[in-house]
Amino acid sequence: MATTSFNLRLDQDLRDRAFPVLERYGLSAAQAFKLFLNQVAETKTIPLSFDYAKDEPNMTTQKAMLEALRRTDFSEAFTAAETLKVLQENHDA
Repeated sequence: MATTSFNLRLDQDLRDRAFPVLERYGLSAAQAFKLFLNQVAETKTIPLSFDYAKDEPNMTTQKAMLEALRRTDFSEAFTAAETLKVLQENHDA
């Protein structure tokens, strides 16, 4: 199998925070990157979790929520949390 080189520039702070984590798993940065790319190739997805943002709707969801509010004749501007509350109340009614 042919191989190729790949250079990656990254912020020193990121390197200093990430590499010790990889080392605790017994991995070099090159090994970890190869594992990541193999997973991408095998699953045709990016194997990352975005759960940290699950409590805040993304912009597409917020726009859809506001559109739903417009269709229910609400004219006030709502925050995302207020919009969720109103939509839930209307759904439950």
